[in-house]
Amino acid sequence: MDVIEMNGIKVEFSMKFTSRDLSLKRTPSKKQSGVFGVKISVVTKRERSKVPYIVRQCIEEVEKRGIDEVGIYRISGVATDIQALKAAFDANTKDILMMLSDMDINAIAGTLKLYFRELPEPLLTDRLYPAFMEGIALSDPAAKENCMMHLLRSLPDPNLITFLSLLEHLKRVAEKEPVNKMSLHNLATVFGPTLLRPSESESSKAHITLASDIWSHDVMAQVQVLLYYLQHPPISFAELKKNTLYFSTDV
Repeated sequence: MDVIEMNGIKVEFSMKFTSRDLSLKRTPSKKQSGVFGVKISVVTKRERSKVPYIVRQCIEEVEKRGIDEVGIYRISGVATDIQALKAAFDANTKDILMMLSDMDINAIAGTLKLYFRELPEPLLTDRLYPAFMEGIALSDPAAKENCMMHLLRSLPDPNLITFLSLLEHLKRVAEKEPVNKMSLHNLATVFGPTLLRPSESESSKAHITLASDIWSHDVMAQVQVLLYYLQHPPISFAELKKNTLYFSTDV
């Protein structure tokens, strides 16, 4: 805590450090009636939808009035606004659409990021994380293509459909890069570590030696995985499901 005095005005402020392990820890919601902290398969089954309502509505609002906003998804929204939207989506408030239309667009973008960050497990799953890390490191383009497409086919359907929906949205955002200054790489940097993170058991292994170096390397790889899919030609759910050939990173 400290106090700064300027021209007769006193400003009191305090800072608190939270370790990376705690700030990025995923805590499943004990209340399964909401959407934050609840498995995506549970939410889509309850809603009888392919993509969670919160994802669809946030994407729609950003594309409606935020796609030209400089730094969209990079600039943080007001925390109280994001928490208000979180509570509204969790309670399934009937006036959520009115709230969205009145809310600052950065708060809506922040709510979408928070939703993915608070999933009980990352959208691209704990189970496939090591394989994504191996796949993105492959040097042969054909082998990498085969592996990365196979990994998408291995995702549960709600995860895959939601990921493809987000992917196309981020591509549309990047098309406006001359205006909003958000390139594919910028968007991959924002979303990569949120959609793809090691499980707690993998993280604990990394703490044995050179934890910070391993973490930094992992984050770069997480960004590269999302960037790979963002730079890839359009990926169709139907086409992915047609091709069921098995490809392994062990080859």
